[in-house]
Amino acid sequence: MLPFAGYHMGDYFSHWLQLGERLASAGVPAPKIFCVNWFRTDARGRFVWPGYGENMRVLEWMVARIESRSGGFEHLFGITPRFEDLRWDGLPFDRSAYAMVTSVDRDEWRRELASHRDLFDRLHDRLPAPLEQTRQSLNRRLEEH
Repeated sequence: MLPFAGYHMGDYFSHWLQLGERLASAGVPAPKIFCVNWFRTDARGRFVWPGYGENMRVLEWMVARIESRSGGFEHLFGITPRFEDLRWDGLPFDRSAYAMVTSVDRDEWRRELASHRDLFDRLHDRLPAPLEQTRQSLNRRLEEH
């Protein structure tokens, strides 16, 4: 996305971090952040998640989670809904498929974090320190668990 950014991405990241600091100092709670991977594939290269029309099931859990009405289990990177935390009516999606889409592949995450390092190296002169600190923290958690 770098070629499409209107200005240096280090400045872009700084802008959003500063905005977050201003909002926090005004007492505005930070938005909740959720990470999904709708594109995880199985051994045959087919997408495991059944498609965009089913995303509402996860979005419904997210809203319930924000409102403290839903649970989940804690793992390396945060909270993930348990199979029973989502509505599955009308969808033949079993626990094994769900386990596949919610699993944490350590090697995959090592590659992902290495790609972040590569990006950060490109932005080093204007990269906000909290981004690298977060990347290092994720790396440590990945190695500790």
